[in-house]
Amino acid sequence: MDTRKLATPVLMLAIILWGTLLGGIAYSHLVFFPVYLSDLPGSAVVVNGPYAMSETSFWVIIHPLLIISLVIALVLNWSSSTRRRLIAISFVVYVLMLLISLFYFVPELVLFKHSPESTIPATEWLARGRRWQRLSWLRGLAVYIAFIPLLIALTKPVSESDVTVLVAPSVKDS
Repeated sequence: MDTRKLATPVLMLAIILWGTLLGGIAYSHLVFFPVYLSDLPGSAVVVNGPYAMSETSFWVIIHPLLIISLVIALVLNWSSSTRRRLIAISFVVYVLMLLISLFYFVPELVLFKHSPESTIPATEWLARGRRWQRLSWLRGLAVYIAFIPLLIALTKPVSESDVTVLVAPSVKDS
């Protein structure tokens, strides 16, 4: 089976999933976090109690799907050094953002959720929430920028051998 036939559809799937991720980032930063982090510990009610909102299921689904699609796209597009490099750039930035999230952003969110139970003053929670949001906007911007190489990769041929060179016919002197 010629895997090159799957290279573009899998890259397109990765792009669709990345776009879905960007939608989640935009929603979280424009709608969810401004309310949730606006007046901690009081505003933590948004994520606590019987009617609490939770974005966890979205992130737990989108991240593995996107990672798998990017790895498969990288493998299937390996014959094109241009596509391979562009997909790898996006993938590396994405993995870096995931690691940063794992070690800073997620632990802070857990602490925000439990802020009503803490003895930390509300002013400190407000400062932490604002800092978290500023840094998270930068993280989101990096993920948006890292989407561009994937889009560019889609415009490149699956393999260098697929590039056809148009040669102008020679003009004979009369």
